[in-house]
Amino acid sequence: MSYDISALGNALVDTQFMVDYEFLQEFNLEANSMVLVSAKDQEPILKKLKALNSESVSDCGGSATNSLVAASNYGSKCHHVCRVADDDDGNMYINSLKKAGVHHIGISKENPGLPTGKCLILVTPDAKRTMISMLGVSEFLGENDIDLNAVESSKIFYIEGYMVTSDDNFSAVIKVLEHIKDKKVIKALSLADAGLVNIFKDRFKKIESYGMDMIFCNDDEAMAFSDKSSVDEAINFYKEKDYLTAITRGSEGSSVIENGKQVDAPAEKIKAIDTNGAGDMFAGSFMHAYLNGHSIKECSVFANYASSMVVTNFGPRVSDDKYREILNKLKKS
Repeated sequence: MSYDISALGNALVDTQFMVDYEFLQEFNLEANSMVLVSAKDQEPILKKLKALNSESVSDCGGSATNSLVAASNYGSKCHHVCRVADDDDGNMYINSLKKAGVHHIGISKENPGLPTGKCLILVTPDAKRTMISMLGVSEFLGENDIDLNAVESSKIFYIEGYMVTSDDNFSAVIKVLEHIKDKKVIKALSLADAGLVNIFKDRFKKIESYGMDMIFCNDDEAMAFSDKSSVDEAINFYKEKDYLTAITRGSEGSSVIENGKQVDAPAEKIKAIDTNGAGDMFAGSFMHAYLNGHSIKECSVFANYASSMVVTNFGPRVSDDKYREILNKLKKS
């Protein structure tokens, strides 16, 4: 079977909570960052959240998953390489992917005793999100989990930046890139998190060396990857690259750089309540529009609009009806 987008990413069950900055300080957490922890380390945080009766919402998550669910809802044929355990969370995850129309590799029978990954997402009143991730069985997604035929038959291979944190995950990424380096597959990468870019820059640069066609990032990630201290300097850096770079810039919209040219698109005028999933929605929406022959400007305007819809919503997704409403925006462009 051929696909529009095939992605490699972590399968994490997201549970999202509204918290204040005092809560972050209590657990020495930096706002708008991502930290990797063990299941044991997650327990006291989750216990405190339950004691506070914080507003919460749960769903199958992970950055690449969010992007694929968006693209699939628009009509793209999507395939996800991810690993979940044979437990309640894993079965819920697979059923959620099926409902969204995303094909997947299924439940892993390896690494018994390890749970499906979980991510606690803490959203502060200023709409910033802080993520505490426990990868579980997803950490060991490796080369043998890859359906190379599915990736090879895809128009885009999308790499979730969080794959650099695990040796097995990173090896899987490199195996795919080696396999498709001479194939006509568009290679796309999300930079995921500025802190990760700084820590794992060698691995990100290794991925880049395989000839990326698209890189998705926010302004902080763009600066981290380019070693620049301002967004303008970073943009000039990407103008020298031979790949498309899509930079999301919050209330300033987005800047897409391709072939030395910069295309800016304004942000929608909305009040954000939760920025979790905004970049994922942007990437999934942009890729769908791109594959359907739209101009860079049209792709950017559509992706900005889609992102604006998710940030006015608590959680990284929108309803099925809302996805259809968003798609109508593209059809009218």
